[in-house]
Amino acid sequence: MAAMATLNRDELIAKYRAERDKRLRPDGNEQYVAPSGRFAHFLLDPYVEPIDRDPVCDEVTVALIGGGFAGLVTGAKLRQAGVTDLRIIEGGGDVGGAWYWNRYPGAMCDTAAMIYLPLLEETGHRPSQKYVFAPEIFEHAQRIATTFDLYDNALFSTQVTGLTWDDGLARWIISTDRGDEIRAKFVAMGTGPLHRPKLPGIPGIESFNGHCFHTSRWDYGYTGGSPATAALTKLSDKRVGIIGTGATAVQCIPHLARDAEELFVFQRTPSSVDVRNNHVIDPEWFANLEPGWQRAWLMNFATLQTGGFADEDLVQDGWTDISQRIRDRVVAALGEPGAEFTPAMVQRAYEDSDDEKMSEIRARIDEIVNDPKTAEALKPWYRQLCKRPCFHDEYLQAFNEPGAHLIDTNGLGVERIDETGVWVAGVHYDLDCLIFASGFEVGTDLARRASYETVGRNGQTLTEHWAEGMSTLHGIHVNGFPNLFILGITHGANLISNITHNLVEAGATIAAIVEHALASIEEGASTTPVTVEVTPEAEQEWVALLESSSGSFLGNPDCTPGYYNNEGRPIGRRERLNASGYPLGPVAYFEYIDRWRSSGLFAGLQFQPEDAGQEQAPRS
Repeated sequence: MAAMATLNRDELIAKYRAERDKRLRPDGNEQYVAPSGRFAHFLLDPYVEPIDRDPVCDEVTVALIGGGFAGLVTGAKLRQAGVTDLRIIEGGGDVGGAWYWNRYPGAMCDTAAMIYLPLLEETGHRPSQKYVFAPEIFEHAQRIATTFDLYDNALFSTQVTGLTWDDGLARWIISTDRGDEIRAKFVAMGTGPLHRPKLPGIPGIESFNGHCFHTSRWDYGYTGGSPATAALTKLSDKRVGIIGTGATAVQCIPHLARDAEELFVFQRTPSSVDVRNNHVIDPEWFANLEPGWQRAWLMNFATLQTGGFADEDLVQDGWTDISQRIRDRVVAALGEPGAEFTPAMVQRAYEDSDDEKMSEIRARIDEIVNDPKTAEALKPWYRQLCKRPCFHDEYLQAFNEPGAHLIDTNGLGVERIDETGVWVAGVHYDLDCLIFASGFEVGTDLARRASYETVGRNGQTLTEHWAEGMSTLHGIHVNGFPNLFILGITHGANLISNITHNLVEAGATIAAIVEHALASIEEGASTTPVTVEVTPEAEQEWVALLESSSGSFLGNPDCTPGYYNNEGRPIGRRERLNASGYPLGPVAYFEYIDRWRSSGLFAGLQFQPEDAGQEQAPRS
């Protein structure tokens, strides 16, 4: 198959589309199911036994729903702004979010720790390596909570079951599965998509009689080992199967291949796996960084990763590499006589750079994997950003282990599961253990991901308000839902390569708004301006701005199905709105939102006195 490396552009596109078409399914996101029945325990916490406590019935100034990095950085920014009366409500037994739940062997960040771990300067922490493992990330989440006293007043092992705005009280009423009823002046909702596991809807999935678990609920009692130790000692006589070859599987498969008697990797679509080149961070070098270094690194990464210019690449990773290739080709093209900067020029530079990068990734597979048939099956035939790019230095090598078997399904997926194993293309594979690396509730409705409904003014639900697509100001404010802040990436910078940068900026923005809203309390004012809501006009203008952008990977006909592109299903207005970002890009958004919050004007928001009542509140 060496000829594949010399495909011309038309042949390559045809290859991409043929591989994509194999994987198209009419059910899209519906191919995945929520854990239920014998799998319902996948939604439970295997790490902490909930402590019995009496229901809490009180009031707080700010409730933070979710104790992952979204809630933590927002809580930290609120503390820095002088807001002390706040509470985290978290379903897990501790803070950490995705890094609380994901303790599978090999779990680590795919974005450099110097920019991925938030608030490093504020907490005085030096990452041990360029890419750190999950235990260190979890510890950093705990460090943030400790540094900013976010454990105080927190409710863990507590699932929110309802969130309803009471217009008469000008409060959010939060109910939980522990019988709590909490009133909150403000709510910041950072539930995220990476805490509720999903399963593949494969026929017979519940019939398997062997041991099984989801990667986000890794069963070390069965496999042996721990998040902090390497050897999965109890798998030496086990035949293990794993369904999924995304970012999680790329990280845990090397450990399974090394320790299991036999490992069967059931692959529908191969991941794009580039070099990681991890290394220890030198303590002396780190100690000499100038104050403000992390913000400089964040902006440097965001600039280079989105095609901008900088004197130096501080991070130097796979994310910035592809973007710099595109940028350098544009610069070279502009040096030609009579050249003009056009979208067609940028598109050509992107395609040439991506062709080059993906050819290198496919060639690397041939260099590492011994078996030619396995190597060919591991090659990704799509553009790099069609799926979450992966970076690893042990994944491909795992398929050289004598007991590791790649079961490529030619894009069709597993046929069915029975009591003793898995069927692919009419062949049965006997298994002792089946592991689901099938990911999380990404792309599904907010209510399904959050496990509760948000009810705003006049009984309108957030699901109803977003029936035709997400509608916000800045991705944070929603008309008809006063004093509610959404924490995410959509409708803002939408910087998928470094999620936490989005969250830090959103947290700073929310803290500035809450501080402004509460300022008159300290001044002894008779009325307190604590009802904050985006006007309908400002929300509509922001949505119109987002819709003015034509750039998107969502509708790329070369892209293989995945959660980046609605699993290959048609992309309409709703889907585009649910994945939109600021048209001028992440760096421009970060600069814009900093000016917006620093001005103190908070254009587009309406602040109402708490005692103004329902009559004066803006209406949707």
